[in-house]
Amino acid sequence: MDNNRNNMDLSANTPFPREGKGDGVGIDIKAFLDADEKKDLLRLLTAGSVDDGKSTLIGRLLFDSKKLYEDQLQALERDSKRVGNAGAGEIDYALLLDGLKAEREEGITIDVAYRYFSTNQRKFIIADTPGHEQYTRNMITGGSTANLAIILVDARNGIITQTRRHTFLVSLLGIKHIVLAVNKMDLVDFDEQVFNCIKKEYLALTEQLGIDDVTCFPISAKEGDNVVETSSRTPWYKGQSLLDYLETVPIHHDRNMHDFRYPVQYVLRPNLDFRGFCGKVASGVIYKGDEVVALPSMKRSRVKSIVTYEGELEEAFCPQSVTLCLEDEIDISRGEMIVHPDNLPHIGRSFQTMLVWMDEEPMDRTKQFFLKHNTNTTRASIDDIEYRVDVNTMERQEGRDFQLNEIGCVRITTAKTLFFDAYKQNRATGAFILIDPITNNTSAVGMIIRPLEEGEINVLDVPTLNLPALGIGQEHYEAIDKAVKELSRQGIEIKVEKA
Repeated sequence: MDNNRNNMDLSANTPFPREGKGDGVGIDIKAFLDADEKKDLLRLLTAGSVDDGKSTLIGRLLFDSKKLYEDQLQALERDSKRVGNAGAGEIDYALLLDGLKAEREEGITIDVAYRYFSTNQRKFIIADTPGHEQYTRNMITGGSTANLAIILVDARNGIITQTRRHTFLVSLLGIKHIVLAVNKMDLVDFDEQVFNCIKKEYLALTEQLGIDDVTCFPISAKEGDNVVETSSRTPWYKGQSLLDYLETVPIHHDRNMHDFRYPVQYVLRPNLDFRGFCGKVASGVIYKGDEVVALPSMKRSRVKSIVTYEGELEEAFCPQSVTLCLEDEIDISRGEMIVHPDNLPHIGRSFQTMLVWMDEEPMDRTKQFFLKHNTNTTRASIDDIEYRVDVNTMERQEGRDFQLNEIGCVRITTAKTLFFDAYKQNRATGAFILIDPITNNTSAVGMIIRPLEEGEINVLDVPTLNLPALGIGQEHYEAIDKAVKELSRQGIEIKVEKA
């Protein structure tokens, strides 16, 4: 194995321009830093059963790609002797990830461990997620921003219940790329038939779940086979090494670049001559001069300028944070949304959604939760539970109030109008969280399936203020509008009639 594969050599084989005289030993540091800044970022998670080797695999990636500092190597060698499980004189790569005392004592992963490293081609953020069913919420947290998931299985055990559960959760999260890493191939003598049987069974599972992009690797995380370099011990395997694949898998098409969604986070008014709407482009692309519409007012305008700290832009796209200035004075505040007029999201207060319960406290359907969706916060109630999902068998069961880590399909009604898309179409505008109003804990995360039709909606009465009927004079209308708008921002909707 070539252990110098990704060891950065600034004096040879570098793609960056050199400077200086003679043999040109120097390097243009500015060009190097500029190129490093332009690398794209791959977020990935690892999942698998206990002892399948998730932490060992990531530790091996970091070790063999030469991305550890000297003090980290020394600590790893010392800890391997003291608490390692790899055997006498062997390095236990899992200790790079299992940082909690309880994790090392029990030999399991409990918390989500994040690790960052980069190669000459790409930057990576790895989330090592726990395999235990009781830590399902930790896996959901780690996978919420992932582009790719590595599902590990033990070559001796094949596809087990945990594998099916993790794959279901990955499909629920909308992760588009899946790697099946068949680990511990050294313990089955690198048998091609064993690998092919596991691969065939797993592809049948992912086809059932509607997952298209699946790549399978025969690896040994402990020995390093097919992790950073392809192994001579699997001559029948003709594919890339795992790291080669991670460096080249295309992810730039994963983002929704078609549906422009711009949730307003803040209104910037430093002086009388400037009024801009600050936020992060959730999806899509916006150009200077584009016609836009503000939701929920439906008032139209055009983009006068796109402002950033570095200067003005001609265009902006997700996930950039920018300030939009419009040609017309439109009243837009936090929680509202700017979109293209010919491409509107769903606008409504009721929708069907998959819900993952994250709270230690069981679900209480009599409670009104706070629902946070992008920059919008409102009160919400769970109207109906359609079914629960047994994540081990993927069977639907009769609905009841959810306990910790349970998943199911529910119907939710909000007090305030939301602007949303189906999660499968747009992860940025199709996800939300429910917050307990008393404890302020995150009670659940949701992935919106579709808006509810009129006949499916559990209509909640919105209080109405008929100002003329109450004898309130027009001189008070402005103050009432201001108070009603503030209540709306807090998730309390009130309808005002002035005629």
